[in-house]
Amino acid sequence: MDTLNILYLVGAVLIFASIMASTLSARLGVPLLLLFLVVGMLAGEEGILGIEFSQYEIANFVGQAALACILLDGGLRTSVKSFRVGLKPAITLATWGVLATVMILGVFVTWLLDVDWRFGLLLAAIVGSTDAAAVFSLLRNGGVKLNDRVQATLELESGANDPLAILLVTGLIALNVDPAGQTALGFLGLLLQQLSFGLGMGLFFGYFLSRLLPKIHLAEGMYAILILSAGLAVFAATNLLGGSGFLAVFVAGILIGNHKVRSTEHVMRVMDSFAWLSQAVLFVVLGLLVTPSNVLEVWPYSVAIAAFMILVARPIAVYTSVLPFKFKSREIGFISWVGLRGAVPITLAMLPVIAGVDNAFMLFDIAFGVVVLSLVLQGTTIPFMSNLFKVRIPNNKDPKEEHEVWVSDRASITLYEFEVKLGAFAIGRHPRDISTRISPEGIHVFALVRGQQILAINEDTKLKFGDSVWYAMSGDYAGQIADVFNDTTLDRRAIDDFYGDWKLSPSVKLKDVPFFSDRMKSESLEDSLNTKNMWEQTVAEYIKDSLKMAPVAGDTVAINEEWLLVIKEVDDQGRLRTIGLKQLEAPAVA
Repeated sequence: MDTLNILYLVGAVLIFASIMASTLSARLGVPLLLLFLVVGMLAGEEGILGIEFSQYEIANFVGQAALACILLDGGLRTSVKSFRVGLKPAITLATWGVLATVMILGVFVTWLLDVDWRFGLLLAAIVGSTDAAAVFSLLRNGGVKLNDRVQATLELESGANDPLAILLVTGLIALNVDPAGQTALGFLGLLLQQLSFGLGMGLFFGYFLSRLLPKIHLAEGMYAILILSAGLAVFAATNLLGGSGFLAVFVAGILIGNHKVRSTEHVMRVMDSFAWLSQAVLFVVLGLLVTPSNVLEVWPYSVAIAAFMILVARPIAVYTSVLPFKFKSREIGFISWVGLRGAVPITLAMLPVIAGVDNAFMLFDIAFGVVVLSLVLQGTTIPFMSNLFKVRIPNNKDPKEEHEVWVSDRASITLYEFEVKLGAFAIGRHPRDISTRISPEGIHVFALVRGQQILAINEDTKLKFGDSVWYAMSGDYAGQIADVFNDTTLDRRAIDDFYGDWKLSPSVKLKDVPFFSDRMKSESLEDSLNTKNMWEQTVAEYIKDSLKMAPVAGDTVAINEEWLLVIKEVDDQGRLRTIGLKQLEAPAVA
């Protein structure tokens, strides 16, 4: 009994310490997942607690279950509208991108370690795919708002590339253990089976569960347990049938999350806790499993492999994957950099150990080192690199809090909290005046909080700096309200620097924009004939013809050397709503 209680105590303390360490994550700029790993390592055999843990089968069991939960939660939070801009490039990255990375990195590893090519390819396959846990955590909770094309591509890639990575590792393990028994045709057949069964099971059970939720009535906390148990069942059943359980559970999550009903909101709330618990447990267990001294022995190899992967293999794979989709060079550069590695490579590195591959422990230690380097180098530099590659967009539109309240099984009202910032337009105004100007019927004041207390609203109420106002909305007005509450001089200057000082309607013709009419008059006859069709186009037509791809907020299109159009808002159907007009610095006169 004492042994059991000690296990409970140690496990609970480790998870508690991991969560408490998360409060330091933002201050230190260190990825939270790395802190979980550090807590596990400190508790391990060479750490403070000295816990000896070398049960790879148990760690693999925990890893598979945790990754299934993380992917299910990631699917639940993946909007179908992201498919408009990210699905095709993400699929290409999840297939050809993984293959290209493995082949290029495999050649380098084979040369660096002076090993058989099969062993080199196996190590490359272990670290060759991006990690959903790392990508979802760092992109969604890192405080950086990326343009939708880049964010959707990275998230969908990380959720979809696990099947091929697992298949490559499984096939290469078999190739190392029994080279004579493997054929290229058998490998391709297994790949098709994994993808088709995984996709089919995910679509079928995702559709079934999304239709089941509205028809049953449970206690709020039970919905998430139902979906989690069903997701794990889909994961296991798909694996038993020879398909990719990871792909199946991710696809099922997407279908459930995008069929919003009252119960979906309950699922999302609780699943967030399950996903964080899964990440904490997974990374702490992986930290316990590793022996730091062994990792340090192969550290030079980890550094060399990580550097080659980040600077050579990943960029080549990304460039060849997304170039056909007209991505800009700066977007390709950022996607190349944010090829985050995390729990998946370490979990995959357990498989050769379990299978008895020669030098498998060296594979595990090198893979662990590569993951740590990826989290440190790539994870901590996301804000800097997003600015460097100009894929970051201002997040002034975001309310402080957002809660969806379901008033029936199929109807909901969203509550948004807006905080009055210093210098905001809202200061000195009645909260109802703000909502009435934007939409008299679609926005209603729900509550006013001042000094941590709810304040009664009367005719003389005026907003002050620091007030929080809750609005109930039945339409998409959050961005317009945010403009009023966040419109500080500093924020406005940053937004104007990004989008420009003027706003244009997508339906206005270029020739009718005052800034361009003088330009048209000064053109020569030949230039006028060449650009006549351009000036007759609306702003939206000109942007879409110039981009040749689905537009997202932050995209830019040049009119000439002096003026730039910047997309500010795009609706869920991909229609342009607001366009910024930005004047570039005039070229210096010689």
